[in-house]
Amino acid sequence: MPTEERTLVLLKPDAVRRRLVGTVLSRWEAKGLRLVAMELRLLDAATADRHYAEHLDQPWYPALREFITSDPLVALVLAGDQAIEVVRASIGATDGRQAAPGTIRGDLSLSNRENLVHASDSVSSAQREIAVFFPGLVANPGD
Repeated sequence: MPTEERTLVLLKPDAVRRRLVGTVLSRWEAKGLRLVAMELRLLDAATADRHYAEHLDQPWYPALREFITSDPLVALVLAGDQAIEVVRASIGATDGRQAAPGTIRGDLSLSNRENLVHASDSVSSAQREIAVFFPGLVANPGD
């Protein structure tokens, strides 16, 4: 029996502005992933800094912080067998101009920064990120 894994996903402000939340979410639901938690929220700078802690010293981070806090985003937790890998494969390359057709970014994005989606890249990242956005939620039940 497969082990359920959980991942944090952010539908960034550009996805919300462009009214793509349902379109993007429906791809994961159709794939068989389960929605565990979801919240529309305006991210403040302190939360953005906690979420992107490993990038704080990068020269491009201030522009990312400005973007991610500019308008509401949708934070969600998806669950399923190998959810982290499944979600990341469906998103595509970071730069939407280079992402493969059939991926979310490949089909819907033409940008590197405004690339619609963030998703956890590992189990440890998912645990840390879920705790930032949904502190009462257990990242991976059964661990």
